[in-house]
Amino acid sequence: MTEPAGRPRAKRSTSAGSRIAYGKIAGTVALLAAGVVLITTVGVTPPDDAPAADGTQTAAPMPGVATPESAPPAPIDRPNASDAARLTAWAKRIARKTTIPARALAAYGRTEMWMRSEAPDCRLSWATVAGIADVASEHGTVAGGRIDRDGMATTPILGPLRDGTNGMAKVPDTDDGTLDGAARWDRAVGPLQIMPKRWHRWRARATRDGKVPDPHNIDDAALTAGRILCGTKADLAHPNGWWRAVRAYRGGHDAAGFARKVFTSADRYAELAH
Repeated sequence: MTEPAGRPRAKRSTSAGSRIAYGKIAGTVALLAAGVVLITTVGVTPPDDAPAADGTQTAAPMPGVATPESAPPAPIDRPNASDAARLTAWAKRIARKTTIPARALAAYGRTEMWMRSEAPDCRLSWATVAGIADVASEHGTVAGGRIDRDGMATTPILGPLRDGTNGMAKVPDTDDGTLDGAARWDRAVGPLQIMPKRWHRWRARATRDGKVPDPHNIDDAALTAGRILCGTKADLAHPNGWWRAVRAYRGGHDAAGFARKVFTSADRYAELAH
């Protein structure tokens, strides 16, 4: 730590008492340094389960006070025409401003487009979905992964077991390990970190090609996340509705901290996208 300017340095004493005092101080500093190392290396958790940092907590308002900044809308959905080219162009433009991968942005934009007709009163913005994906998996790039051209995560993204340890709630298995590979306890799956029980209730195939929805596919995961958020019947353009929906998405004792982090990410992306 840098010594404050202007503070006079103590003269070095050659007496035995001074050497003992200096040794005690050095030992204390060493112990403190070791403590810092332990604090920063023990208990590393996935992005969606890490406690909100102090900066995040101070940057975001208290629940119900405000919504993230309004983001530029995704393209208008045209039910009887292909929007792929327009969506791709929009995603590339927003990606240059936000640094979110364009392939992921296309999924978030499509979610906003489709939720306009499926749940118009929800008023879901792509920026909120992007905020959740950022907190949950850094848009599928956590631990060196990425989203490929087909929208699949190159490495399956699995959250920690909800077995009651490390402050986690106990969530007994609901899918026989089909989605999360765990037969006793559930855990969140995919780039949007969706729990198996919710996945089975709200899942949707974004490309509507008749295939089974996949939680490791960014398109399916984003659309399912949108359906979960709007399934709360909340108006996400209103502060109370936004906070209620995002906290419900996470659930558990740390839902408020999760919502604060999502707020910070969503607000930042919306501001950069203008």
